[in-house]
Amino acid sequence: MAYTLEQFCADCHDALAKDRGNGGREAVRRNLERLLQNRELVEKECAPDRPRGTYTLYHDPELDFHVLAHCFDKGTVSPPHDHGNSWAIYGQARHHTDMTVWRRTDESKRPGHAELAVKGKYRLNVGDVGIFHPGDIHSIDFPDGARFIRVTGTDLDHVDQAVYNLKDNTVKIASAAAAIDAGSRARAGA
Repeated sequence: MAYTLEQFCADCHDALAKDRGNGGREAVRRNLERLLQNRELVEKECAPDRPRGTYTLYHDPELDFHVLAHCFDKGTVSPPHDHGNSWAIYGQARHHTDMTVWRRTDESKRPGHAELAVKGKYRLNVGDVGIFHPGDIHSIDFPDGARFIRVTGTDLDHVDQAVYNLKDNTVKIASAAAAIDAGSRARAGA
């Protein structure tokens, strides 16, 4: 029998209720790998013909984690960013996403200034899951038609996050929605 969204959400709730730190997030990551094996669910929530957007599949009212389906028509390259005091776990449902992990190389002493270097790169293929803990700096690059299921520690539209500009070595505080939007404009050449 396939691992259902309801089972997944209950298992994530139990894991995060026991451990709100790295151990709980790692359990959510493993659960998301298992959920992505439910191809019927993936086809329903991440179908190629599903309109572009982000869909809330579940919100836990007690622990405030969110399960979201991200469906994109056009590919995107996001600027490097973090998710502030929250976390995000990405599970690839269609195509792939290239992840770049960054580290700051400056001393973080000048307001608005930041220098970054690549710490690592990897690709999420269908069924792969990646995790970013609070404060982790990363950027994503995915092709047209990519789809992923993401679990976040809270509603990231309400979390201050750092968004980095590599061209002028600046950092600004913005919402998560602004980071994705900026990436969409960058890919389109705007």
